[in-house]
Amino acid sequence: TKVILLALDQGLWDCERSLAELSALCEANHMEAVAQVTQKRQTPETGIVLGSGKLEEASLAAETLGAECAVFDGELTGSQIRNISNALGGLEVIDRTMLILEIFRSRAVTNEGKLQTELALLRYRLPRLQGMGEALSRQGGGGGGGGGARRGAGETKLELDRRHVHARIDALADKLAEMEKRRGESRKARAKTGMPVVSLVGYTNVGKSSLMNALCGPSVAEADMLFATLDPTSRKLVLPSGMAVLLVDTVGFVSRLPHNLVEAFKSTLEEAAWSDVIVRVADAGDEQ
Repeated sequence: TKVILLALDQGLWDCERSLAELSALCEANHMEAVAQVTQKRQTPETGIVLGSGKLEEASLAAETLGAECAVFDGELTGSQIRNISNALGGLEVIDRTMLILEIFRSRAVTNEGKLQTELALLRYRLPRLQGMGEALSRQGGGGGGGGGARRGAGETKLELDRRHVHARIDALADKLAEMEKRRGESRKARAKTGMPVVSLVGYTNVGKSSLMNALCGPSVAEADMLFATLDPTSRKLVLPSGMAVLLVDTVGFVSRLPHNLVEAFKSTLEEAAWSDVIVRVADAGDEQ
């Protein structure tokens, strides 16, 4: 899918680097970034974030290059998504958070990973239900024969959707709490063996899985893309001294990682927090 990247540069971070990262995220989601439209301004334009002139420029670029979607480098509200889409002639619009969540959704393999991603997606969508489509504001049935008028118009589709999402969020949170308890028990059992735990942490696609495979023999999937690893993997490693340690490969980070994702993946990220040693893996070829 060809996409166009949109960004508002308020000087809060390195916009060029952030767009390069967004382009790599698109690639990880089987999208090709064919153009970038950025605007430097102190405050976002009300409702549409970028100025109308910039959005016209983006619309023309999308039409010329055959882009099917616009990806905004930041987080948008439901109404901003709708307004920008309208300004771009109905082009699909997603933000950086949605893109990361989509990558996680398509990559999650384990049951826990799938539940964590669904929870993060629902928490993200809940406040945006209103702006994400006019179909959501249809009225539900209030009954015919005059009775409907007395009983009111019934629940709106939006209220029904909200209730359904709230119920699903509660159910997922309960399931994950149960899994977290089990994870804590297996952590205690591991501690009893006295084997030190060493966690590899760092930016996504920095080479943590490659390092683990180099040390322990190939078994962890490695790929030159962002978020190739979504579930922590543990392997026994015997050091040159003869001492055995448990090596853990963790989920990588990305700058401005969505809060919903951090919250949903709490138990997975805690693997690093409970380690005896944390090894931060960095790319020597990266200027930062």
